[in-house]
Amino acid sequence: MSYDILAFDPGCVTDADFSEWWDAQSEWTEDHSYSDVGVTTADLQVFYRDLAQVFPPMNGPGAPTGEAIRDDPELESRTSSYAIGTSLVYVAFAWSQAKEARRVFGALAEKHGVAVAWVSDNSSIVRP
Repeated sequence: MSYDILAFDPGCVTDADFSEWWDAQSEWTEDHSYSDVGVTTADLQVFYRDLAQVFPPMNGPGAPTGEAIRDDPELESRTSSYAIGTSLVYVAFAWSQAKEARRVFGALAEKHGVAVAWVSDNSSIVRP
């Protein structure tokens, strides 16, 4: 299991419609790679780039090399699984990173003006 958080474009869905929207989004049916940050909004792109500096993707572009992990043994515990859609960035963190992930994710979401759904907590939504 993982500790999951979702960042999304605050203009793409209302809180009232969020559950239905998220059910559709989590089918992952958009016609693109879900590891390509270029498919999402400008705000979510810069949000992702900042977040990946602390929690790099475990796969795909930007994933640390074996050499980088050997040089920084703590790096592996921070690698996270990302799914990037046209209006969202979904991240699955290791549970050991939950507290720090929540802190960093929330601060970056506020900085970049993106909304957050605390999926692994109570699915509450925080908007800019």
